[in-house]
Amino acid sequence: MARILAIDYGTRRTGIAVSDPLRIIATALETVETRSLERFLADYFSREEVDTIVVGYPRQMDGSPSETMRYVEPLMGRLRHAYPDKRVVGYDERFTSVLAQRAIRQSGIGKMARRDKALVDKVSAAIILQDYMACRH
Repeated sequence: MARILAIDYGTRRTGIAVSDPLRIIATALETVETRSLERFLADYFSREEVDTIVVGYPRQMDGSPSETMRYVEPLMGRLRHAYPDKRVVGYDERFTSVLAQRAIRQSGIGKMARRDKALVDKVSAAIILQDYMACRH
């Protein structure tokens, strides 16, 4: 079975998470500079079988699109065009950064490591992916 890859898009950094081949566990994979995201994905897809790309859909608390949405929609279009064999879906990402920070804090990671925004980004992507997989079963 092919993996599912999740993206927590940011204007500077983007968190990436991936499922195991059985689609049971979401694992934080990497945080990349956003300008290198599409190159990173092309390289990853050449090595690993992925059939679904879940992109965190940034919304305000009231459900309206956030400022980042103007970058996410074109990204999703480029991914659909570049990878017509993969399903590209948007998934509500509200609260993922807060949940990621809480999970990191509860994991016992030291205070300095918790300040690493790259860690928050990839853990956020893992939370998006885990939630997406849970809702699909």
